[in-house]
Amino acid sequence: MSLLEISPIHSSADRREFLSFPYDLYSQDRYWVAPLRLDQKTLLDPLKHPFHLHATMQGFLARRAGRTVGRIAAILDPNYSQFHAEKAGFFGFLEMVDDQEVATGLLAAARDWLHARGAEVLRGPVNPSTNYECGVLVDGFGSSPRIMMTYNPAYYGPRIEAAGLRKAKDLLAYDLPVTRARADRVQTLTDRAESSGIHLRKLRLDDYDNEVELAWGIYNSAWAKNWGFVPMTRAEFLHHGHELKQILIPDLAWIAESGGQAVGFALAIPDINEALHHLRGRLFPFGLLKLLWYQRKIQYLRVIVLGVRHEYRSTPAAAALYAALIRECARLKFRGAECSWILEDNVLMRRSLEALGATVYKTYRIYEF
Repeated sequence: MSLLEISPIHSSADRREFLSFPYDLYSQDRYWVAPLRLDQKTLLDPLKHPFHLHATMQGFLARRAGRTVGRIAAILDPNYSQFHAEKAGFFGFLEMVDDQEVATGLLAAARDWLHARGAEVLRGPVNPSTNYECGVLVDGFGSSPRIMMTYNPAYYGPRIEAAGLRKAKDLLAYDLPVTRARADRVQTLTDRAESSGIHLRKLRLDDYDNEVELAWGIYNSAWAKNWGFVPMTRAEFLHHGHELKQILIPDLAWIAESGGQAVGFALAIPDINEALHHLRGRLFPFGLLKLLWYQRKIQYLRVIVLGVRHEYRSTPAAAALYAALIRECARLKFRGAECSWILEDNVLMRRSLEALGATVYKTYRIYEF
């Protein structure tokens, strides 16, 4: 067998190979959904994506006999280290063939790069933080991922563990078909919220920028005490907000208020992956037409954000927000929603979902050295 070479990316050709490798690796995988290349290119470009304004990323490629067999990025996020008072580094964008030498070599390269810069803990995968796609799929391989969720073959987890990493935390994806949702429970949760002084309203599209600012404040407050959370910068959140506006449905964006103060926020979006599956990552020359055609046929939603300020977690606000989304999901004739991701030890949120009839159907794992 030829020697394995792992090297940092430097040239524009390296960057193109780093970007392209997953599209080659998964070309015959029926469940993988190719993200739009333009979006991935922006995310990885230090000059175009706001994450890079405060963080540093170094990509590596694994090659054998001139053929790319894997990739990984080492990520230093000072905002995380400062927020948690922990010298942590991260790895992300991990993709690899089924080969233990490749897995071990890539993870070692990321670890060594981060250790040389002061990191004492290596954790991941995050692409490029927990505010984005993250985790290795370890259970639930029999279907494609929903929008902004990861996918990988079953060998990833065992290869990572054989390289010496251990589980840090599991992230759960709940499935809630409309046919399983309990209408009586939905109404009860809505009534309970109103009687406790929690009022729900839809996001105001005619004041979108200010509403996004409001949601940003709720987001950073609601998740502040969650494991692995790092506050999202204003620039990052606004970038996300303007990306999501293209597919946002007003009836699926809700704000919870108490005494006139915004205390919670929930957003569900159509699972655009159902349409992207037909594009193979390219909008041109015919991808845009395919996207417009298949977008009309989307049957599922993904609840991507649902949070309540910490001081209101004991109120019915979170459950009422879920109830509002499920009610609108049924009214708009969607078949159901994925609610993800939920920390395995987030008991209050899990109970709210299970009371509505949701069940865990995919599990993702964050690992650490």
